[in-house]
Amino acid sequence: MHCPLCATDGGQLVWRGARLRVIQASEAAFPAFYRVVWNAHVAEFTDLSSEERVHCLQAVAWVEQVLRERLAPSKINLAALGNQVAHLHWHVIARFDWDSHFPDAVWAAPRRAQDTVRIAALAQQQALVHDALRARLENWAVAQSK
Repeated sequence: MHCPLCATDGGQLVWRGARLRVIQASEAAFPAFYRVVWNAHVAEFTDLSSEERVHCLQAVAWVEQVLRERLAPSKINLAALGNQVAHLHWHVIARFDWDSHFPDAVWAAPRRAQDTVRIAALAQQQALVHDALRARLENWAVAQSK
């Protein structure tokens, strides 16, 4: 079986822990699109133990919280589809009322042209977002290991 999330990180690696990693997706129109990817190959959330599910969702919550604090989006979208890549991963997407698809899903047809100036401004903030994500997730990982 060929699984792209087993073979590669699946995007720009932001942080890797023993159980999961956080990546920034390669979605130029949505520079605040992240994924929390379970490292081991499992297809469904219920393939995880209860403790692993709590761990996974806490990571999703930390990513959401950092995006809200750093970017002040209109909304955060969370999704765990896996229809095309059957490897457990959560989409955590900061959405803005000016984005080309809002209020529809990023996978829907666009409602308006892309605001390239705002997209570029958002992309410029990504280094700070990544630093904040790394700090939050690393602090959490250290606290979990105690």
